[in-house]
Amino acid sequence: MKTGTLFLDEQAKVTLTRYLHDDSPELANASTRPAILVLPGGGYRVCSDREAEPVALAYLAEGFNTFVLRYTVGEAAIFPKPLTDAEKALETIFERAEEWRVDKARVAAIGFSAGGHLAAMLGVSGRVRPRALILGYPCILESMGSILQHPVPGAEKAVDAKTPPAFLFVTCEDGLVPVNNSLSFAAALDKAKVPFELHVFQKGVHGLSLAKPLTSGGVKNLVSPAAARWFGMSVDWLHGLWGDFPADAEQV
Repeated sequence: MKTGTLFLDEQAKVTLTRYLHDDSPELANASTRPAILVLPGGGYRVCSDREAEPVALAYLAEGFNTFVLRYTVGEAAIFPKPLTDAEKALETIFERAEEWRVDKARVAAIGFSAGGHLAAMLGVSGRVRPRALILGYPCILESMGSILQHPVPGAEKAVDAKTPPAFLFVTCEDGLVPVNNSLSFAAALDKAKVPFELHVFQKGVHGLSLAKPLTSGGVKNLVSPAAARWFGMSVDWLHGLWGDFPADAEQV
């Protein structure tokens, strides 16, 4: 694995960390790979570590090249500054796609909570857009600005025909970001005839990340075997959208 971190804005401490597969002649069918840009949550106050590297490494293990953006947070995170950070990150991935062996036609952005809002805004209004969205318990509605660092625009209002296909997951028991955020975004996607998949799990609190012990910080209610299925479902969805790595040869 090859890793490294770029400063996209040193003053705001905006960084893009990459996790890239090593090249190997034994993996000739994966010389160029799809990629995932990870946007952690944290209310635009912080970037959650639980929703950053563990998520990137999980997708890395599934064959993706992955990137984690730590965007502007805190007092300086007045919109659209975080969106500008995300646009710069995506532009950097596209510009260096050949060097990093990324397939520019298969780059998804995944975001959680406030990071889900940022991913959604990148998908609906970014000057560059990902080719797919994965949104985990996302803040979507303008009303969610009341619990975030600063007011935010409603992402559902900007959905158009150019919005990329989306995969959303949320839980009914989320007491911080109500399920109607995801339902509203799904309704807007449906109206614009944008393909999407929506999973509403009954059990699970806000901030599940991978919903496994390794991302729980030792907190019991951040583990949910049922909700943890979202990750495998998202990989299957991406394969259905883009195809898997080719494996057509009869023998070695």
